[in-house]
Amino acid sequence: MPRFYCDLALEIGMRVELPDTVARHVHVLRMKVDETITLFNGNGGEYTGSLTLIEKKRAEVELKTFSPREAEPGHSLTLAQVLPEGSKMDWIIEKAVELGATGIQPLLSSRSVVRLTEDRAEKKLVHWQGVIIAAAEQCGRNRLPNLSAPLPLEAWLAQQDLHPRILLSPRATQSLSDWGRHHPPQALTILIGPEGGLSDDEEQSAIRHGALCLSLGDRVLRTETAGLAALAALQALWGDI
Repeated sequence: MPRFYCDLALEIGMRVELPDTVARHVHVLRMKVDETITLFNGNGGEYTGSLTLIEKKRAEVELKTFSPREAEPGHSLTLAQVLPEGSKMDWIIEKAVELGATGIQPLLSSRSVVRLTEDRAEKKLVHWQGVIIAAAEQCGRNRLPNLSAPLPLEAWLAQQDLHPRILLSPRATQSLSDWGRHHPPQALTILIGPEGGLSDDEEQSAIRHGALCLSLGDRVLRTETAGLAALAALQALWGDI
């Protein structure tokens, strides 16, 4: 059944005019009047309805049932990812949403290839929010992970964070899996460096700010692999996968 994010107040019995982007999807899927679709607005649960009108640029749905179903992890997991080159960030965000990340924090470090002006950062945020929405629609989540504005690494490290931070580094002496087996499920932030990793000074700064340094084993993973592997490992250890 097609699922769509709809940033509107939703109630059973409402007739909802779908946002333009969703209406276009309805047309692309060649859906017809009386077909059933699911809508969610990010506030929890999902609504099932029937298409009541399909025109060239418009579509309406009558909402008939509500399900409180959720697919959220039992603990908050934020991925703090130093921006990689090219379109890798899109892929990282998409897969992080599928794996249950509840927050995405883009970062900039001394070895970042990407440099963002204020205008470009705003455009990137809009684009990445679209990636999050599409991933949530596909994987069955009814709540959207929080997307934060890009920050320089040092500015982010200086912030007060209620969640423990894990720095993944090949130089760590303790593995993530060993740590996860001996700790209960809890809110965490996972810090991932760019291509080439964080500099020695940046790693030491993260540790001084309270980050726990852990490894993913003997193999050095790419920046687009490391965070996703860590999310999957923790979710498996803590029973979400």
